[in-house]
Amino acid sequence: MIKIEGGVTAPKGFKAAGLRAGVKPTATKKDMALIVSECDAVCAGTFTLNKVKAAPVKWDQAIVDTRETVRAMVANSGVANACTGVKGMENCRIMAEAVAKHYDGMVAEDVLVLSTGVIGAQLPMDVICKGADMLVDALDDSVQAADDAANAILTTDTRKKEIAVQIEIDGTTVTIGGMCKGAGMIHPNMGTMLGFITTDVAINKELLVKALKGNIDDTFNMVSVDGDTSTNDTVVIMANGMAGNKLIDKEDESFEKFNQALYVINEYLAKSIAGDGEGATKLFEVQAYGAATKEDAKLLSKAVVCSSLTKAAVFGRDANWGRILCAMGYSGAEFDPEVVDITLKSEAGELAIVKDGVATDYSEEFATEILSQNPVIAIVDAKAGASSATAWGCDLT
Repeated sequence: MIKIEGGVTAPKGFKAAGLRAGVKPTATKKDMALIVSECDAVCAGTFTLNKVKAAPVKWDQAIVDTRETVRAMVANSGVANACTGVKGMENCRIMAEAVAKHYDGMVAEDVLVLSTGVIGAQLPMDVICKGADMLVDALDDSVQAADDAANAILTTDTRKKEIAVQIEIDGTTVTIGGMCKGAGMIHPNMGTMLGFITTDVAINKELLVKALKGNIDDTFNMVSVDGDTSTNDTVVIMANGMAGNKLIDKEDESFEKFNQALYVINEYLAKSIAGDGEGATKLFEVQAYGAATKEDAKLLSKAVVCSSLTKAAVFGRDANWGRILCAMGYSGAEFDPEVVDITLKSEAGELAIVKDGVATDYSEEFATEILSQNPVIAIVDAKAGASSATAWGCDLT
């Protein structure tokens, strides 16, 4: 597997565009993005678990649950189209039709719609429709086009988040590209984040769904910034088969190679979101080992990464390990606190601060140096089994 330049336009047959349409008149940034496949692309998606779901989530969920393929993804930032009633759903269709009308045979249901921004406001559909026309005219398969799209979906993010990798499957080069946005209202079970993944792999719908949903639990669902789960969180993938590999239709070596590459994409994007939390200064990673079960490992890592006191200690460069052990204690996982080991790690080095539930004779100065780097990693070993999990968050400033 190799990382290559570009994002969503890296796979064969995908074009993208990003530009300023004027969704929020007072803003100046790019605010609409479009991704189009040259041919029908198998689709899959995962969505927020919040009972309050934005109109685009409902639109997309209905499509990926009932249709084999789509052709495009269109997105806007600035207005979330959430809590907007019947009109919000109508506006999803209008937004999709504004793209579909440019292509022979394409219908609204061939277009996934994603929105992010202010909750409760209706989309300015005159601006959206004009923006869709402009996006179609601007479509390109260049690295710059992918970059423009990655920037157009941002809200309070401080930087774009995109990646592309290549692998070989049965002697054929296959490419996967991705981009996402997210900085605030982020919590396990995804947050106000949008993820867009494109690939030229040939794979059937059943296994594409299995691959995406299977590794979401260990990537995007292991992220927390502020403890809020949003109304709009969505990750969608399009696979157009243009790489020309033999169709992946069973869980064999080819499927495992693709699944592993997709995991790399999702993990990179998830960590990018965690490290760009609103006001954050560093990515905070928690690795939990020695848990009795996988679920216990997730509970331990999530509890520590979500702990406000621990997050504040990381910002303050204070090796207050009691906050870590405390979070482990209320996580719901089964373990013996009197055998726990805790280690801090960063580019500055690695330091064991707790051994068998008791503080080691560690250097406070070295601990501060470790906690001054970005990222900071906390490693907790419960010594209760062989399961592990990793969660990502950020410091609390």
